[in-house]
This record gives sequence, structure tokens and C-alpha cells, in this order.
Amino acid sequence: MVASQLAVAEPLSLSGGLTNRFSDNTTRDADNEISDTETRVSLRLSHQSDPGQCQSDTFADIGYGIWHDKTYDPETYTTLDFLGSCELFQGFSWEVADNLRDVEQDSRGTETPDNTTRKNVFRTGPTYVLPLGKVDQLRFSAHYEQAEFGEPEEADSDRYIASVAWNHLFSQSLSGGISVTTNRAEFDTGAEIDTDVISLDFSQTWPTTRLSGSLGVSEIESSFGGNSQSSDGVVGNVSLERDINPVTIFYLDGSRELTDQTSDFDIRFGDFVFDLREISEVEVTAVDTGIRRQFSDGAQLNVNAFANRADYIRTNETEDRLGLAIGYRRPVLPLLTLQSNIRYQYETFEEDNVDEETASLDVGLTYEVTRDLSVTGRVGHTSRSSDFSPSEYEENWVLVGLDYRFL
Repeated sequence: MVASQLAVAEPLSLSGGLTNRFSDNTTRDADNEISDTETRVSLRLSHQSDPGQCQSDTFADIGYGIWHDKTYDPETYTTLDFLGSCELFQGFSWEVADNLRDVEQDSRGTETPDNTTRKNVFRTGPTYVLPLGKVDQLRFSAHYEQAEFGEPEEADSDRYIASVAWNHLFSQSLSGGISVTTNRAEFDTGAEIDTDVISLDFSQTWPTTRLSGSLGVSEIESSFGGNSQSSDGVVGNVSLERDINPVTIFYLDGSRELTDQTSDFDIRFGDFVFDLREISEVEVTAVDTGIRRQFSDGAQLNVNAFANRADYIRTNETEDRLGLAIGYRRPVLPLLTLQSNIRYQYETFEEDNVDEETASLDVGLTYEVTRDLSVTGRVGHTSRSSDFSPSEYEENWVLVGLDYRFL
């Protein structure tokens, strides 16, 4: 799987940015609105190696921000995605992956530095593919995964994952099989969560469509302070991508899993938010779908709709989210580009019987001063309404920034 994802090389890209963002409600508070300006410097790097015995794909975005009126302490922002694989001998490879994100701590709070922590998920281990003739193969893998958070109140975990899968090639475009996966998560609090999955897998391709997925059953068993409980359910995932025409792509990704907050589910589905206040087994469901279109005049349109649910088994809490995001960019002059984004999100929190709606809009212009230097200006507005009045807020903001490409 890693090798197939690293098929096309991309040269090293390195750029830096400097932005100033003024907000009339920096803390996103219902009543005590505080205006402040954040100055942030950032560095972005991306690289994809040439196909070969060892391959890697890297993206990193690191920033450091300070607030002029010291509303918050200086903040470091981090995003990292690394995927690497080396084939040590025929059929045997060693894989390494690392994902780093800034995530919310309390899923019911607002996205501010006071409600943000750093989450790092590191995974490594071997994979061995054993051919069984021309159309069958066995795949064995064993991985160690470590999840660490930046704040001491969040529980870190060590996870041990083993899987075996059989795959049969029915035709040049259709394959299917069965897989069995088991993993154990050990938390620094002494808790343990064990998960077993057995599923049927499939993959089908057509000239303009690619479809893959799985369907199975899973059992999750936990031990917290000497108290044990178990749960089971139907799990699966699906990935569909269709070329509607040469300039328009439709996609759909969905997954249903039994897991916990230290897994990488919220990294794979960016609109999903774990509640990190208390470790629990979680039944998670997420669907992400949309279209990407490129117009002849250079304009780009991205439409994304999402829906997800988190059922916290131990605490008996349910959280639902659904939303729509639309992004549009278009050259208005040879060196001037217009960008706009609209986003709407509806959330429900069953335990407190609270519904929330959040809508945001921003518009901006980017001017290319030189081939490597650009200037950006943006204005935006965000509004949240809620059955719980302290969660409501209005925010207006203005951003001015420079971006320079070194490589």
C-alpha cells in the first residue's frame, strides 16, 4: 500500500510566510470580546522521492505566533505527514509513518490556543507479501504505534498491531479477499483497549472509476482500573473516485470503526474531532464526499460535504457533526488571484441536549510580486449560535501576509 502511494516523484519545495491577523474576538467568547493581532512566521516543506527500493513522502508546516496584546502566550503550530518504505528483500519491506497535528482538547469548545494540544502518531514495522501463484497472495504485517499529546492531562498510548490478509485477483480490474487484524493499546494511565477485526476486502477499477473498501465485524474490549467491558459491531470502509470528465472529479470516503481517542482516525478524517477529556472506547463513523473542478480560465472549485458521529461507549455520550465547505479561486488579472471560502457546520451533543451551528465566510486576494514572492490580504467573519449561550460568539478578522518560495 505504501509503495503504491509513492508512485510519482516531486522535487523538494521550501517556502516561508509572515502573516498578521487581527481579530475583534480573539478568544471567541460570548460576552468578553478581546481584540488582538497575532503575528505568525511559518516554514513549509514538501518532497516526494523517486520510485525505487526506498521511497518517502514528506510534508511539514511549522509556525510560531505571538499576540501583540498578550492575549495568549506564544504558540507553536505544527503539521507533519511522513510516509516511508524500504524493500529490504523480495516481498519484505519496512514502513515508517508519522503524523503530527494540533487538535482540540474539548470537542465542545472553540478552536483557540487554550483548547488545543499537539497530537503525534508514529508507526513503524515490517510487511511481508507472500505470492501463492499468479492470482493469490498472503500479506503479513506487524506494527508498533505510539500516540503522544502535548499536554500532560491527555493519556498517551503504545499500540501493537498485527494483521494477516489473503487477496485473490479475479480479473485485471477486480480483486478481493479477507483480512484479520488485532491490536492492543496500552495507556500510560494503566488502561488497556484491545480490538479485533475480521473483514472482507475488495477493489474494483474501471476506465474512469476506482472503488475499494471492506466490510466486517469488530470486537473491542477495555480494562480501566480493574473494570472490564466489551462491545462489538459492524465495521467497514469505502473509497470511491470517479472522473466525471477530464476536469471534474467526484470522490467519497467513508469509514466505521471501533477505536479510541489515540488512534489516527481524526487525522484521516480532518473534520472529525475527538473529545479528549476522558479516554473511552469510541464507535466512530465518518463520511466525506465532494467534487473538485478545474475551469478553462484557470479557476478552481472545491465542494466538500461531511458527516460524522462519535459514540463514546464508556461515558455513553454521542456527538454528531455535518457540514458543507465550498472553496473557489480564480485569476482576475495575470498576477492577481481571488480566493473565497464558505463553511457551515451543525453539531449536536446528546448528553447536554445542545445543538450548535457555525458559519464562516472569507474572501481574499493574492498578488504575485515576483515569481517567488506573493502578498495576500483576506477578510473573514465567523458566527456560532447555540442552545448553550456561553458557546455563542461572533468574530471578524483581517489578515495580511507575505509568502516567499525558497525552492
